[in-house]
Amino acid sequence: MLKIAMIGAGSIGFTRRLVMDILAVEEFRNAQFRFMDIDEENLRMATNLCRHMIESHSLPATIVPTTNQREAIAGADYVFCTARVGGLEAFRHDIEIPLRYGVDQCVGDTLGPGGVFFALRTIPVLLDIARDMRETAPDALLLNYSNPMAMNTWAVRRAGGIRVVGLCHGVQHSHSLIAKALGLPKAEVDYTAAGINHQTWFVQVSHKGRSVLQDILPAMEKHTDIAAKEPCRIDVLRRFGYFSTESNGHLSEYLPWYRKLPEQTAKWIYPNTWIGGETGGYLNHCLSRGDEYKENYPKWLNGELESIRLGERSEEHGSYILEALETGRVYRGHFNIENRGLITNLPDECTIEIPCYVDRNGIQPTFVGALPLACAATCRASISVQEMAVEAALTGNRELVKQAILHDPLTAAVCTTDQVWRMCDDMFEALSPWLPQFNGGSRTWNDIPQPV
Repeated sequence: MLKIAMIGAGSIGFTRRLVMDILAVEEFRNAQFRFMDIDEENLRMATNLCRHMIESHSLPATIVPTTNQREAIAGADYVFCTARVGGLEAFRHDIEIPLRYGVDQCVGDTLGPGGVFFALRTIPVLLDIARDMRETAPDALLLNYSNPMAMNTWAVRRAGGIRVVGLCHGVQHSHSLIAKALGLPKAEVDYTAAGINHQTWFVQVSHKGRSVLQDILPAMEKHTDIAAKEPCRIDVLRRFGYFSTESNGHLSEYLPWYRKLPEQTAKWIYPNTWIGGETGGYLNHCLSRGDEYKENYPKWLNGELESIRLGERSEEHGSYILEALETGRVYRGHFNIENRGLITNLPDECTIEIPCYVDRNGIQPTFVGALPLACAATCRASISVQEMAVEAALTGNRELVKQAILHDPLTAAVCTTDQVWRMCDDMFEALSPWLPQFNGGSRTWNDIPQPV
């Protein structure tokens, strides 16, 4: 019987999805899930909804809810983290304070001022999870879904002393978009993507052995729906020659060219969906949903809304990794791991996203070599910010936080040095409750070697 801890299980939609993905594997039907969240109401709803799905399919799986993280982790085989530290209250500050200084973020959870401060408050929580894993589940694997992915997993590799892999769905979704543009069945489009999370580049794309890399740009420009929704991504493809993962809105905020002049920003966003690039798009989306899950909760329980059916498995990597590790059925996916000479023109030790194979022997990364130069240059700019932010998160160095954000491509395009310092001071003050390294909590972390 697998024992699976889910930290941040109050993320109701994602938790339901992951549970049913895992239960789609016949060997896991008797798994024990330990749900942990600090929000007792969301924890109760997630528990009842998942128990309802399990019971409706007459499965022997069990769910043990708790607000005690250590209790959830003790003896676990696998630990999932989906926590969003600070919730919407902190998220507002990530978006609204930089906007006062001209830094216009769509999502603000990966790079930029929002992404850096998101890392500063999430890394302490992840390192507490790592501590509990070292002490009560030393052989477990942490599967992290919490953003900012690159910085979070980098910090855990440095100071966690556990095994960790970072998981995102950007590559899978972009694969679907490329197949749609080319008018080909997705299963027939083979690819290799490589780079860093949210800036991963499709460096090989083929159909029945023939490269179709050069076909992607004209196909997207001619596709009315894609051309309208992805103006920034298509422009980057036009200039670089390679298509980048993640959404139009995400990509636009990692670069210095698309959001620095308000009168030109509209050209690069698609206003009819939050992920198209609108200012504060994801924050607005979350706020507009309000109590959607609370409203739908009784409808799922009474059958008015259909639950996830057994066997309806998503493309999220988590369940496939567990299946490969436990059964030996080989799985190939693009994961966030440490660069150890795998991408030769990106720094070692940074977090890269590349193809990996999984079986009973573990997670085996593939060698990529050098990225195209423009792609590598863009990634390296972000990696410099990530490296400084991780060091600052572990040591409580305020000046290094400011230096990291000073080097953020979008921030550098719109802010002076004085503005960056004032903006960071404002964010330190507003986000103080979640920053134990900087608020007098005297928390810092030394490096701990990862287990072999």
